[in-house]
Order: sequence, then structure tokens, then C-alpha cells
Amino acid sequence: MHSLEKIGWDNVVQNKDIDSLARVMTVQKNSYRITDGDKAFHAQVSGRFINEAQSSLDFPAVGDWVEVQKLMDEGKAVIKRVLPRKSQFVRKVAGLKTEAQIVAANMDTVFIVNSLNHDVNVRRIERYVLSAYESGATPVVVLTKKDTCSADMVAAVMAQVEAVAVGVPILAVSNVTLDGMDELMHALPPKRTGALIGSSGVGKSTLINTLLERDVQDTKAIREDDSKGRHTTTHREMFMLPNGALLIDTPGMRELQLWDGESSLDTTFQDIDALGSGCRFHDCQHDTEPGCMIKEALESGELSEDRFQSYVKLQREIAYEKRKQDQKARLEEKNKWKQVTKQQRAKYKQRKMK
Repeated sequence: MHSLEKIGWDNVVQNKDIDSLARVMTVQKNSYRITDGDKAFHAQVSGRFINEAQSSLDFPAVGDWVEVQKLMDEGKAVIKRVLPRKSQFVRKVAGLKTEAQIVAANMDTVFIVNSLNHDVNVRRIERYVLSAYESGATPVVVLTKKDTCSADMVAAVMAQVEAVAVGVPILAVSNVTLDGMDELMHALPPKRTGALIGSSGVGKSTLINTLLERDVQDTKAIREDDSKGRHTTTHREMFMLPNGALLIDTPGMRELQLWDGESSLDTTFQDIDALGSGCRFHDCQHDTEPGCMIKEALESGELSEDRFQSYVKLQREIAYEKRKQDQKARLEEKNKWKQVTKQQRAKYKQRKMK
């Protein structure tokens, strides 16, 4: 077995010289820790890489496969290019900037982590499920702190989550009693890569420590009054579990602003999609049209108003973000050609002066 196979290489991406390949394990600002399966290196991207990068999406993320030049004596390496990704979890950066941020790459499964307490937010879970589908990976919802809840409370929360994560596996686990850990490990077999995604304080770092059977991540207690968490993980890092699987830990997200999701909206809301397919008109807006199955489902209680309004809201949010991205792309293209024209005029002027 080649050393790369130990860190998840499965030949999905072909390359003639696999000895020049490595995988990104940690990202801290502009510094990277990579491994070829045998040895770890501290790495930076090359100057050419920086000059050719078109956006933040081009830069390495945790889980990426990269082509590198190794400086063996120094334990350092230069990243020359990022290989095509089979999956990537992307969100919009916080604030008003129209810019994307890659949270993790090349994962097979996205574990959406939420704790079983009064911080459960099904609308937020919907967003995570949508982004997980959009990433190209398989979503799994993991509800932590099972030992702090009664069986009735666990069942009630799982029912709430099932209503918004249709068809998605839902696991309830405890880091104290280890209840549910076998099911979790079954979802993350050897040589496969998972990513833990969720808000602060839901137990991602504790989960990492439990699965690794040692303390590698700092943890902090949540606030007792509202179950809100505190940031403990400050960077993205990938760990190898005892069973040979790989797991990416990510900092807690205070909010998840969507970057895309249009192609995964129907999958996330497959209950609404199924109802809509039965409407009398194929372009039904689910408003005043006769024969609308969604209106009938809302009136009968088969479909909750909150669920439908969340669908409409996310649909509008994705469309709005898409318009902003298109506008930014047009502006960047316009500025690029302005710069090209300016350079050509300067060269023409220089030639005339000669």
C-alpha cells in the first residue's frame, strides 16, 4: 500500500507522479501543514501560485491534495498547485463582502453536529444540510450530549430534526457513556474522510478527543443559562483516527451564510419538491394557483408553515447571493479589460516615443 492511501488517497484524482503529492492537514492563515503519509512538512504556496490564483477558492484548504516540491533537509515544502476536488464545503464569509470561504475539502461525509439542549435550532440545521448536499459529500446529523437528556427529550429532538433533515441519518451520541459511538464510527470507515461542522459549544472538539482516545483539542464548558458555546477550535485541522479514517475539525460557526445551494435545494426540501410535482401547473408559484398541492398540504397540516417559509426564504437568499456574485464577476471582468487596455495604450505610447 502506498503511503498516500493511509491518508485517504483513492485514485479519484489521477496523477502520474504521486511521489510529489501530499495532503493538507492544517491551515493557519497563510501557513500549511501537509503530509505525504510518511512525513509531515510545513508548507507555503509558491509565488507563481499566488499570481495565478483567481479567488480565495483557489487556495489550499484542509483535506486538499496538493502537488508540492519537498525540501527534505529543512522539513519544508512549496505548494505548486491544488488538485481538483471531489467535494468542498463552502460558505460566504461573514459580513458584507461577496467572497467565498472553503471550510473543508475532499470529504466523503459532513457530520452536522448539534447538542441535545435548548440551543437546538432546526432552521440552522436545514442550512447545514443544504450546504452539505451542495458540497458533494453525504450529510449525517450528530446530536451530542445524549447523557444530559431524558429518553423522551432525545426522541422529541430527533423527531424535530427528522422533519427538516429528510432522509438524512441522525445519530444521538454521548462522549461520557460512549452511547452511539459505534454507529458514528460505522459512518466513517477506514481511509474515508469526514468533517465536523457546527456552532461553537456543540461538542465537536470533545468528540474529536473521544474518537482519538486522547486529548488533542481544548474544550470549554457552555454557558448554563442558554447553552451557548465558546470558541475553542481556532483553525481547521485533520486527524487520523485509530480505525484509519480521517476527520476534519473546524471552528464553530456563529452563522452560516450560503454561498450556493440552488442545485441542492430540492434534495434538502424533498418533501416540498414531492408535493410540488403534483401541482396542476408545472410552473406553480404555490400562491394563488388552483390545484396547488403545497397549499393543500399547508391547509391540512401535512406541511408546516415554518418549513415552507424556510424553503421560500432560502430560495430567495440563494438567488440574491447569485445576483451579487454575477455582479461582482462582471465588475472584475470590466476592471481586468480596463487594465489590459491601459497597458496596451502605455506600450503604444512608448513605441511612438521611440
